Amino acid sequence: MIIQPGLAKIEGFVKITDRNSGEILVDKKNAVNYENISIALANTLSDQGKGWIYAMAFGNGGSSVDPTGVITYLPPNVTGQNASLYNETYAKVVDQNSAANLDPANNNMTVLHTSGNVYTDILVTCLLDYGEPPGQQAFYNSTNFNGEYVFDELGLQCWNVSATELFLITHVIFHPVQKSLNRQIQIDYTLRIQTLTNLSTS
Repeated sequence: MIIQPGLAKIEGFVKITDRNSGEILVDKKNAVNYENISIALANTLSDQGKGWIYAMAFGNGGSSVDPTGVITYLPPNVTGQNASLYNETYAKVVDQNSAANLDPANNNMTVLHTSGNVYTDILVTCLLDYGEPPGQQAFYNSTNFNGEYVFDELGLQCWNVSATELFLITHVIFHPVQKSLNRQIQIDYTLRIQTLTNLSTS
């Protein structure tokens, strides 16, 4: 999904990897909440003390699997200021400047820019380690695709007024991926911000 509000386009790319085996579990583009991303950019650029990316949220309400194994996907939920994941079950702080981030080495954001380019990337990195979330199953062999930590949706949330009043700026839905005790899941979420000059349509 690409935003072209006349000044820039914003697009996101999500890669989810099994950190131990290197297997790529998900690799796709996201959808963007047009309204919320504009509010976030305005608040950040005008130094209002809010608007930055704070957390990555995970949920299990983005798809359903019938008895024959056919997966049906819901559309990304990216309309309105109150948009949210369909069923958020877990979230991690990725703002490395927050005291609530207990592992900033593995959960953080990096701004990537090459001089002369008309785009800049924000790389949001998040690690779901062995012991998290609490209450997960021991092995990733669940046949219950509705399990609390069988994730099929995630999104980036921006700081609004407090950590309990975050707003969703992106949403991506994918085939179910189970998080279990014996598995480390690495998420690399890239947001690319590109100016109108030399705007590509890719």
